[in-house]
Amino acid sequence: MAANGGDLAAGYGLYTICAAIGTQGMKGLMTEIYDLKSGTALQHEVYELLCRHRFMDILHAYHPILAGTVPLDIQVPGSDLDLICEVHDFETFRMEADTHFGHYPGYAVYEREVDGVPRIKVNFHCENWPIELFGQSVPTTQQNGYRHMMIEARLLSLYGESFKQAIIQLKQNGLKTEPAFARLLHLEGDPYDELLRLEGKTDVELLELLF
Repeated sequence: MAANGGDLAAGYGLYTICAAIGTQGMKGLMTEIYDLKSGTALQHEVYELLCRHRFMDILHAYHPILAGTVPLDIQVPGSDLDLICEVHDFETFRMEADTHFGHYPGYAVYEREVDGVPRIKVNFHCENWPIELFGQSVPTTQQNGYRHMMIEARLLSLYGESFKQAIIQLKQNGLKTEPAFARLLHLEGDPYDELLRLEGKTDVELLELLF
């Protein structure tokens, strides 16, 4: 995990989602470090935490992206900070995680294989936040966590504040993020797979799901 020093914003940080798929449907999504800094009070808090602990600098070589609920502003108490990483050498990643993060409370490392793709997770607590580093040998912008965030950002933008609050309420009641979206959209089958199937749909087609 090469640390090149400097402020978090000068590191790899978060990729610009707009550059990946255009600006359509991205309103309100905190996609870059600068966006987090100027976002909600909680997003600014996360920006400061990531800077203080140099997470993006430390993980620079793994092209980290903050995915999950905080960039979407749909976090609930207990939500974690999900940093997805592109990892090809799990042994080196584990050793470097031990070095840089092993002193944090609750530190643990897990490896498993899902659908034939090995993955590694590193969990710990930093200040008031649970942290999860998720790695697999897939570019971060192609990982499902990033892709889910992308489509969820479009849905939140298209459907508005009432939809957003309904998602938050379902999450407060115990549902995970993707199952919450699937429930409101009446998607049948595996919610994680079904959301990915929405990626190629137009805004009109997405609006028809709800209305």
